[in-house]
Amino acid sequence: MAAGVQQRPPFAALGTDRPEELFGGLKTPCYIIDERQLHRNGRILADVASHTGCRILLAQKAFSNYDLYPVLAPYLAGTEASGLYEARLGAETMPDGEVHVFSAAYRADEFDELLRYADHIVFNSPRQLEKFGAAAKSAGKSIGLRINPECSTQEGHAIYDPCAPGSRLGTTRRQWEEAMTSPLISMLDGLHFHTLCEQDADALKTTLTAVEEKFGDILPHMKWLNMGGGHHITRPGYDIAELEDCIRYAREKWKVQVYLEPGEACALNAGYLAARVLDILHNAQTHIAVLDASAACHMPDVLEMPYTPPLYGADEHGCGAYTCRLTGPTCLAGDQIGDYGFPHPLQEGDLLLFGDMAIYTTCKNNTFNGMPLPAIYALDQDKKLRLLARFDYHDFKYRLGSPV
Repeated sequence: MAAGVQQRPPFAALGTDRPEELFGGLKTPCYIIDERQLHRNGRILADVASHTGCRILLAQKAFSNYDLYPVLAPYLAGTEASGLYEARLGAETMPDGEVHVFSAAYRADEFDELLRYADHIVFNSPRQLEKFGAAAKSAGKSIGLRINPECSTQEGHAIYDPCAPGSRLGTTRRQWEEAMTSPLISMLDGLHFHTLCEQDADALKTTLTAVEEKFGDILPHMKWLNMGGGHHITRPGYDIAELEDCIRYAREKWKVQVYLEPGEACALNAGYLAARVLDILHNAQTHIAVLDASAACHMPDVLEMPYTPPLYGADEHGCGAYTCRLTGPTCLAGDQIGDYGFPHPLQEGDLLLFGDMAIYTTCKNNTFNGMPLPAIYALDQDKKLRLLARFDYHDFKYRLGSPV
């Protein structure tokens, strides 16, 4: 890529090093997780906790590469899980931290095992609290209920909006009034809300106002308030002062311990996906590059969100001397990463480096079409690489049948 290209935050940690210099010897596609950026994110989160007295958890649904948990652990209070396996992972690999669990519905055949790993258990509905709350309480767990303040602050991406009309996530005040009996209320230690997605603190402030309007009479009787995730705290330009004001307000108003459980903020801009160009096509005046990396298999949020990931040395808005559509090698016609602008035409064998690939990638990738899972590397403080995981045919085969 051109030597004078101005790099944005996803690649700032690379400094003056070029992708080919750092990663040219690796078999592609592969993920690289940058420990330096994890430390940077961790320090920001730890400062928020120190300034406000809140406790911050890693939401493992976004980042669950446990080999890197020792990097984040000193900055965090523990982990948040969405079910049994994540709870176990957090308990085993960040053993000194708290383990909080929320699930839209728990399974009776897993609940006893879940109690072995969880410290906090958050229920989604009064019925789930009624069904499992006594067992959790008897096991000494701190119990919470997820609430729905019915306050949407997102535009677009309705699939990620827990406050969308008809949402299954969280208990509305009307549902509370209809189903929350005194015995159920007496079991509660805290309330939980999660309404944000990659948003700034102004959205939290708006949501907190709605929470106070709907549940302000209940919060003084609680021990803690979990404000969920979706806080883009470590993104450049995020209003940390506003966030800290929101946390202090809740602590002082209701005398509660405040929890945050960001996922993206913990590993934001801390990962890369390296790929190479396999072929160059031309169709209807469109330049098309087929890569060895797939949007569908290796970066599924590109299609689910959808969004265009940042690419080193290129413009993801298609501006530049040479515009090319980057695609994957699968049979899915829509396996398209995006249209990018480059300073010069791409060639077969060129190394491309996508940014912000630590989150929602390794924990969501798949082997559709028999695509191999990319290896995972860590890049340490001295820019030395170490292999964390490598996958082969057996990883594809044995998830579909017995290894016997």
